[in-house]
Amino acid sequence: MLTLAFIFLCSTLFWLISLIVLSGIWRGFLPIKSGAWWAYVILILTSVALQEGTRLVFWMLYKKMEEMLDAFADRISKPRLRLTDKMLISLAGGLGHGVAHAVFFCLSLLTPAFGRATFYTERCSKLPFFLTSALIALGFLVIHTFSMIIAFNAYDEGKKSDQVFVPVIHLAAAAMTLVNLAPGGCLIGTPLLLVMAALTLQHCWRVACRRLTEHRHQQHNSS
Repeated sequence: MLTLAFIFLCSTLFWLISLIVLSGIWRGFLPIKSGAWWAYVILILTSVALQEGTRLVFWMLYKKMEEMLDAFADRISKPRLRLTDKMLISLAGGLGHGVAHAVFFCLSLLTPAFGRATFYTERCSKLPFFLTSALIALGFLVIHTFSMIIAFNAYDEGKKSDQVFVPVIHLAAAAMTLVNLAPGGCLIGTPLLLVMAALTLQHCWRVACRRLTEHRHQQHNSS
């Protein structure tokens, strides 16, 4: 449990730093004109590309740590990390990514959110602004958390389809937020984002079940 908590905290800090770096890069291009859709597209593309590149770096760092833990286990005659241990570590890392994204996204909204009244925007007059923000944060929390399990497994197995799935679902979810710029778009974009989150969760479940089943068969055949 202490190891998972350490992984979670390190992941949260790691992703917060990457998001701060990204926001610093885009600081010089703000404010973006409301009608300049191309600027938002470039922002989303660069954001997704940086985060997916950072995910790969995070996995490489994790593999170094895994080698150290296995070497330490060998020295003290303890078992190495099991498949379930590795999945829990990737889950903790993904949760750190999701929490960092949610904190970065919602931190500036905390103070006005505790006021006496709700708030609506001109482009989304049917859905409260804070509810929309909370649903978007929840969607990305789920996507980032379970995408990490899919990505780590894909990197380990060299499975190209899942290596492509993670950035594609991330990009698709980010693109759904552009729908919110259209009048009444939040009624379409926000549910679509939650659909992306559900697809990620469902695919992660399939990957985890397949990997665990294969692992049990391998253990049974070797015994």
